[in-house]
Amino acid sequence: MPGGIDPHTHLAVEALNTESVDDFFSGQAAALAGGTTMHIDFVIPVNGSLIAGLKAYEKKAKKSCMDYGFHMVITKFDDIVSRDMEIMVKEKGINSFKFFLAYKGVLMVNDELLLEGLKRCKSLGALAMVHAENGDAVFEGQKRMIQLGITGPEGHALSRPPLLEGEATARAIRLAGFVNTPLYVVHVMSIDAMEEIAKARKSGQRVVGEPVVSGLALDDSGLWDSDFTTASKYVMSPPIRASGHGKALQDALSNGVLQLVGTDHCVFNSTQKASGIDDFRKIPNGVNGIEERMHLVWDLMVESGQISVTDYVRVTSTECARIFNIYPRKGAIIAGSDADIIILNPNSTFEINARSHHSRTDTNVYEGRRGKGKVEVTIAGGRVVWENNELKVVPGSGKYIEMAPFSYLFSGIDRADASYLSSLNAPVKRFKSTT
Repeated sequence: MPGGIDPHTHLAVEALNTESVDDFFSGQAAALAGGTTMHIDFVIPVNGSLIAGLKAYEKKAKKSCMDYGFHMVITKFDDIVSRDMEIMVKEKGINSFKFFLAYKGVLMVNDELLLEGLKRCKSLGALAMVHAENGDAVFEGQKRMIQLGITGPEGHALSRPPLLEGEATARAIRLAGFVNTPLYVVHVMSIDAMEEIAKARKSGQRVVGEPVVSGLALDDSGLWDSDFTTASKYVMSPPIRASGHGKALQDALSNGVLQLVGTDHCVFNSTQKASGIDDFRKIPNGVNGIEERMHLVWDLMVESGQISVTDYVRVTSTECARIFNIYPRKGAIIAGSDADIIILNPNSTFEINARSHHSRTDTNVYEGRRGKGKVEVTIAGGRVVWENNELKVVPGSGKYIEMAPFSYLFSGIDRADASYLSSLNAPVKRFKSTT
């Protein structure tokens, strides 16, 4: 089948005065061992500058051993950012921009900036993406937990409950509807957020929902573990939710409410996580998944009978390629496509643990998990890079994949705008009274 495409990763990203331990070589090597042959990472601007941010990430990606693309994060908006967004789309092969509604004082944007960003995305044919949590309320929730003396990893989940994810998802969807531009909601972790996406899609709005493997496969019980190292490894945002949310997200994936599976792979080792041992707000956020995604989605969704093999290819590869406008170069096995191919043995079993995984982190949130369906061969760009449990990868062999604007999500947007204008019955022509 086609190699997997992970739409959501953070390799070599800086957070809380440290950097995630998987770089563009180790993270990609882990991905290839797990049957993923391309990923799309998020460029963080440098002091708000998109150009400087891209240069920094181009340098980080020099050691790549598999194909990759970039999304761009927007943290402020002015004439320079607006101009640079156009440069990213027209010259640099970036067709998506991400807005954080959380992380107050660091990455968070307000509604005014989000609206400006949505309008600019629409004019450029670029896809707007949102991290949907109410950052002001999360900040309040964090203060509340600290006041209650809840300083451990469980405080992380308690400070940002599902209703704050639901609120921000609903707000972003409505503002995107107001502008009439497609919206992509990253890491959908709760029933609350999923139901807002379902409602919008039912009404015909162009909204894409991306669950991540941790949200599908895990519940939040690990955050209450008495061992800090164990509990802290589960800290990510939005948090892994209570039992019940994961199954609801699986159902939404199987019935088409959610469209594709990412990972939000962003790993910090136990020493880095320990910087928040007395204050959960100082624990670097992130979990692993770039190597485990293809195996876990097969076991959770195909082996259980929830989706077909064809649907599996769609949610792990093809739909991502279509959304980011690189199909059929990626996400397909046809003449002219890149030769990114995996061979998965449905009768073979896998076991996940930190001792044998290829990530540089010393923990694994899926530790001890076993299942059926193992990637036995990975072919990237026509080269066998994973076979007989052995990696054959070379730093610098990965290619940057440019992604063009105006994907299929934009078809019909102009007609909808024209229909809206013709429905206004305005302006009304009035006669001024002459007295």
